Amino acid sequence: MPLLNTIATPYAEALLQIGSQQGISDDLAADAKAVLEIWTTSDVLRDALGSPILEPETKKAVITALFQEKDVLRQTASLNLLKLLADRQRISLMGAVFERFLELYRKDQGIALAQVTSATPLTPDQEEQLKQKVQAMAGSASVDCSITVDPSLIGGLIVRIGSQVVDASLAGQVRRLGRSLAKAT
Repeated sequence: MPLLNTIATPYAEALLQIGSQQGISDDLAADAKAVLEIWTTSDVLRDALGSPILEPETKKAVITALFQEKDVLRQTASLNLLKLLADRQRISLMGAVFERFLELYRKDQGIALAQVTSATPLTPDQEEQLKQKVQAMAGSASVDCSITVDPSLIGGLIVRIGSQVVDASLAGQVRRLGRSLAKAT
């Protein structure tokens, strides 16, 4: 287990345990996704909260203003975890903690994670059909799809579930055709 996961896991496990005890695991998972969305898209936020110049109290005030007052979080347990990370000077681990929490949550709930890369943005109907097919492939009760767009695929998509990869992209088909032709020569 990488060092980052070793440090992040106790925080994630504690949050999962709180969620199980209070019956709020689904809300905590939604909070984790919301926090990760903001954390990964805002370089300014990561730099500011990661700064050693800011005192923990200032960081906690920023966290409260951003996540609680703007109604980003559904549960106070999520906010309390963020404040605890600020107090312990581990706010830079925020992304790793919430990612690890989501891993543990999915495992606990029997939810498969599918990483989908599409050549074009998918419509809501296409996303729903894709989720149903991925769920059948994964053989799980539920699927959590992470969808990204990569125009270099030309067309189609690539689906990753754990170590299983299904490449149904036009770029992948061209690569396979090229290999076949190279072997035939």
